[in-house]
Amino acid sequence: MSSYQNNSGGRRPPGPGPGLSLKGRALRFLAQREHSRAELERKLAGHAESPEQLAQVLDELQAKDFISEARVVESVINRRAQRFGTTRIRQELMGKGLAVEAVAEAVSTLKATEVDRAREVWRKKFGEAATDAAAHGKQMRFLLTRGFSGDAVHAVLRNARESDQDS
Repeated sequence: MSSYQNNSGGRRPPGPGPGLSLKGRALRFLAQREHSRAELERKLAGHAESPEQLAQVLDELQAKDFISEARVVESVINRRAQRFGTTRIRQELMGKGLAVEAVAEAVSTLKATEVDRAREVWRKKFGEAATDAAAHGKQMRFLLTRGFSGDAVHAVLRNARESDQDS
């Protein structure tokens, strides 16, 4: 039987299997994607015999550089920056329990490209300027819910309208 199937013939459920050690579970999570220490702590808490055991495993993984805050930040930015704005990415990073300083540094880097990223997301979704107030509102709400700042959204929609008028 394939390692991807269980006794019922279905696919293996996501996440570490039942017979793994705490360290094995942590390594399986880390093999799937980068995780912050706080994320691993939440995911592994129910499997640890004690908080001390969990802390020891996480300390060991961090000492061996298996857990890296910088890699988590870089991973999130690489996965999300092309589709989402700074606000949404900041929320995701904060939800991972990362240091405020690391999040602030990432956010300042993202702000420099926010209008360009918002313009590209808008272009893929809409491609042309709104012709009436309802369409304008729809475009604006779309970009805002993607986490782009109000200033970036206004700049994108204003430039689209001006480009349409020039044509």
